[in-house]
Amino acid sequence: MTERFTETLKRESQPAWTRAVEHRFVQELFQGMVPDEVMASYLVQDHRFLDSFLTLLGAAIATSDSFEARLRFGRFIGMVSGEENTYFLRAFDALGVSEKQRAAIADTQPTTGFKSIMREAAATRSYAAALAVLNVAEWLYLDWAMKALAPLPRNFVHAEWITLHDNPDFRDFVAFLRAELDRVGPAESETSRDFFSRAVALELAFFDAAYESGE
Repeated sequence: MTERFTETLKRESQPAWTRAVEHRFVQELFQGMVPDEVMASYLVQDHRFLDSFLTLLGAAIATSDSFEARLRFGRFIGMVSGEENTYFLRAFDALGVSEKQRAAIADTQPTTGFKSIMREAAATRSYAAALAVLNVAEWLYLDWAMKALAPLPRNFVHAEWITLHDNPDFRDFVAFLRAELDRVGPAESETSRDFFSRAVALELAFFDAAYESGE
């Protein structure tokens, strides 16, 4: 049986993929033990590239060859702009991080890298390039979130970050992203591999950076 293209990309990204999925941050998140300063640092940086992420999703809509895919991306943009963004604002309030404080915090190197690769993929006007980065950004998160055991942490800042990345709608969206990259990626194999591998490396560095700046 032929291996799925997305499985090949994931396998070729090892060991970085597994190191990210099994990261100290993930383990402490499951236990509700991420220190507030580390969680705040992580979320401030994650929220920082939301604008570039929306740009990437817009590029996927613009370059897709399928009306149904455009509808799917449109619905996801609504979720990110609404439910997920609201979570960030509630979490910042709970962690005592004001808008002024957030604005004063500089981007970490991985945040700068993520903003750059998302806009780079969007600028290629390649659906496969956009999908490669989106698959890492969403599939890798589903991969770690699915490993959480009940009960979830009491603190909503921890628990909702897990459930935002492991729920039926999100699983369906990741399945859609993978199917789309399986479909169009092989025709642009070099581009897909390049963006996918760089995005995985950035995910791992992003987890590491939360501790470097938050402790």
